[in-house]
Amino acid sequence: MGDKRPRSFYILALFFSAYVLFLYGPMIAIYILSFQGPDGGLTFPMNGVSLTWFGKVFSGGGIVDIGAAFKRSLALGLVVMVITVVLSVAAGMAFRKPFRGATMLFYTAIASLIMPSIITSLGIALEFRLIDDFVNKHGADVGLGWLADGYTTAMGLFSSGLGAHLTWTLPFGLLIMFAIFNRFDGRLEEAARDLGATPWQTFRHVVLPIILPSVVGIGLFGFTLSWDELARSSQAIGSVNTLPLELQGLTTTVTKPDIYALGTLTSAVSFVVIFAALSVILVLQARQRRQGSDAGKGML
Repeated sequence: MGDKRPRSFYILALFFSAYVLFLYGPMIAIYILSFQGPDGGLTFPMNGVSLTWFGKVFSGGGIVDIGAAFKRSLALGLVVMVITVVLSVAAGMAFRKPFRGATMLFYTAIASLIMPSIITSLGIALEFRLIDDFVNKHGADVGLGWLADGYTTAMGLFSSGLGAHLTWTLPFGLLIMFAIFNRFDGRLEEAARDLGATPWQTFRHVVLPIILPSVVGIGLFGFTLSWDELARSSQAIGSVNTLPLELQGLTTTVTKPDIYALGTLTSAVSFVVIFAALSVILVLQARQRRQGSDAGKGML
């Protein structure tokens, strides 16, 4: 108990502190600088403290249509979240039983995690350009003349953009479901079936309540990954920009702390979603513990 810590402990502690500062220091600096005074700039020292730049963001401030970009990213994030949850849970249930081609399908599903994001984005954009060329050149020949008239492109927020984001979120959701069902007690389902429950009733009343905290976590991953996605959106989003793309465009043109205020607001949305999801998970876990305790008391 009285031994002193070795010198390696302090060296590693210093290294870890430097790592944390390197990781979070720039983000903290941006949050602080977003509260610059009216005459403040993009660097320290701060020239007063105010909410001026947040006001300019909400009023437009000549930078971007913040309302439209925010709504687009929010809508896309929510759609991605719902689809990611539904498909991940369905795939997790399907992979619990062996079937032909399961291994190939699994590696195909998670391959996009190791593919460079910009390559994925370019591939999706090329795919939709081929669709555009086919409709424009051969639409009338295959009975799609009504579509070819005035047709521009199939690329858009909820077509190519949605597909690009799902290539990033679905593999994470699938891997989480594999981890969940790897330690799931199948005897609970067997007991439900022995009591006459249908497969749907077993899933709804037995499986889903148990895995629900993790499903909320999948939804959190789906939304936050979509909300912050940049590289996969760059080529595949179509004619409109999401909020991260607007932020990227502003980094070379904005010379005032407007962009810091916009970055702070964007991060705030992510933090709100994270804390809300964690709160829901804690509530669900507490309810499961209470139900387990009540069941144990009832058996006694």
